[in-house]
Order: sequence, then C-alpha cells, then structure tokens
Amino acid sequence: MVNFTPKFIKENKKIIIHETASDYMTTNVVTFKSDQEIMDVTEKIIQKKISGAPVVNNKGEIVGIITEKDCLRVIYDEKYHNLFPNQGKVTNYMSKKVVTVDYNIKINELASLFMKSKFRRYPVLRNGEMVGVISRRDVLKACRKIKKTSWLDSLSVYKDIRMLRILLLGSISGFPWVLIASSLS
Repeated sequence: MVNFTPKFIKENKKIIIHETASDYMTTNVVTFKSDQEIMDVTEKIIQKKISGAPVVNNKGEIVGIITEKDCLRVIYDEKYHNLFPNQGKVTNYMSKKVVTVDYNIKINELASLFMKSKFRRYPVLRNGEMVGVISRRDVLKACRKIKKTSWLDSLSVYKDIRMLRILLLGSISGFPWVLIASSLS
C-alpha cells in the first residue's frame, strides 16, 4: 500500500496548538494591600518597572487593581494643582472592578480579550486563587512564537499545495508548458 501524503505535510509537525495563560504568565507577582499609602505604592511601581498590580486582602484574595494611571492622577493633582501632599490609601484610587482569567484560557482567546478592552493585564486564577498575572506583552511573546512555527509553515504548505495542483492539472490536461511555467515560480 502506498502512502499518498505529500512529504511537506508529513514534515509539518511543529505547529503549536492551544498554548494557555499558564505557559506565559508571570508567577512572581507584585501585590499591594488596600491600606498601603498611595505614594509608597507609586514608588514601588516605578522601582519594579511595572505598569500596575493586583491589590489583595489579608487572605490573598483580589480586591482591586492599582495602575500607573491611578498613581499618575494622584501625583498630577498634587503637583499641577498645588494640592496638599496626598496621604491617601490605595483603596481610594484602585479600580475595584477586577476582571480575571482562568489559567487554562487559550492565548488566542486572551489576545481577543486584550483587543476588546483597555486592560493591560489580567490576574490569572486557578480554582479561585491567584496564580499569576498575564500582560499584553506576555501574549505578544506567545503570538510571536506561534507565528514563527505555524503561520509561516502554513504559507509554505499552501504554496506547495498550489504548485502541486498546477502540476497535476497541467499534466492531466496535456499542457507540458505548465511544467515549465511552474518551475519558474
């Protein structure tokens, strides 16, 4: 029995399928408490070079998100409008509406979520417990890796299939010039 599967299809085994948030998320997550001073949090965000972080209670449950934008609002009001130095707590500035994702969410679903929202990061939960944070940059890294292994391979497979079709149709219909033309492309 002869196997008619073309060689280029047999060799195309490197396609990455269904990578998830758990494959790319940050697991060493910086967190803040709602009763921390906002200026201390601002300094830590600058020092750690992060754009925001989850705010958790004493049980480790997520109660909010504090971002660079929230901190910028505080500093801007203080400096630009000559208000008294802010001694406020994180709870007064954090976003209390937190959208989370499951650790098994697929990268393509995450990319879609990021494109439809203004969020830059999502806390990642496993059985209701935070196990990491996934950012836009993490998804970009994942997409770059997927593109290199599946998108380019798909193009070469498509080109080979198209070429095979031209050769078969040309030889069946008795047009030897198709063989010459196809060898030029």
